[in-house]
Amino acid sequence: MTSHIPAFDGHNDTLLKLEIDAIRGKTRDFFERSDRGHIDLPRAKEGGFAGGLFAMFVPSNPEQDFSKPFSPSDKRNFLPVDQKLALSFTKRMLERAERLETDSDGAVSICRSPDAIESAMEKDQLSISLHIEGAEAIDTNFYELEAFYQRGLRSLGLVWSRENAFGYGVPMAHPHSPDIGPGLTGAGRDLVRACNQTGILVDVSHLNEKGFWDVARITDKPIIASHSNVHAICANSRNLTDKQLDAIKESGGLVGINFFVGFLRPDGNFNQDTPLDVVADHAAYLVDRLGEDGVALGSDFDGCAPPRDLSDVTGLPRLAEVLDARGFSKQTLEKVFFRNWINALKTTAK
Repeated sequence: MTSHIPAFDGHNDTLLKLEIDAIRGKTRDFFERSDRGHIDLPRAKEGGFAGGLFAMFVPSNPEQDFSKPFSPSDKRNFLPVDQKLALSFTKRMLERAERLETDSDGAVSICRSPDAIESAMEKDQLSISLHIEGAEAIDTNFYELEAFYQRGLRSLGLVWSRENAFGYGVPMAHPHSPDIGPGLTGAGRDLVRACNQTGILVDVSHLNEKGFWDVARITDKPIIASHSNVHAICANSRNLTDKQLDAIKESGGLVGINFFVGFLRPDGNFNQDTPLDVVADHAAYLVDRLGEDGVALGSDFDGCAPPRDLSDVTGLPRLAEVLDARGFSKQTLEKVFFRNWINALKTTAK
């Protein structure tokens, strides 16, 4: 039963991974199976990965050595990014997504609506919904927001784990509260309203707690955290407190479960020998707190170190089996694996 459940995932960094590989002269063919990265088309087919929100993220230092593990203690990894640099780099990732669609012979589709996602799933196409992670590419007049929307942008994270013109991200500190730094700037509050009006989902993952509460007060849409976990289980500043989870539930919002072991494990260690039962612990807690309509996947594939049994998208059926053994019904599994994300996008669409 579980191996046939398709997955629409709330967050991956595959476009960045492909772009960085190209910069390094290690270009790989997305349409051929690889042992690098977490997602390519053959492995997606094998793991039942039907698509998801493909992030466009601009690193603080695009020239850093991405072959080495990301260091949350290295301040160079969290430096502010210039808007013009961010715009140029984001456009490169957008163009890469467009080339994937063009070169796929119909196997990949950039989906601009929830109906398009459902249609792509019916046709066995890999669906790409475009997301910007950290709004550095957006100018404070929001001209670029509209331009990106016209090219398919449907979701935006206000910040990554650094400061920008719109707000303040949380560092990846453990153990630590997400209550770090001030709230949204005036431009950040205006950006939330602009996204609401345009039909772009506002993502609060990476946002600090004061910024979270600003979004909760301003937005007229459900609160969405695309790739965050439970602070009561793993006290990393990137995770959500019970009070935040209650606000998400009250808004009719959604949390996507992040597979990064440092956000899963109670000890916060970056140990990939982490059993899938720990992922299930977060899933069960979230379902209990938010209800089965408020929980989804937010893997962070191609942007994190996941448990070894989830080392790429081919591990998704194993996760479904673990959740099945925990007593998740087929209906709940389908909601967590794909239906809830489609419904969340419906709440923000114009």
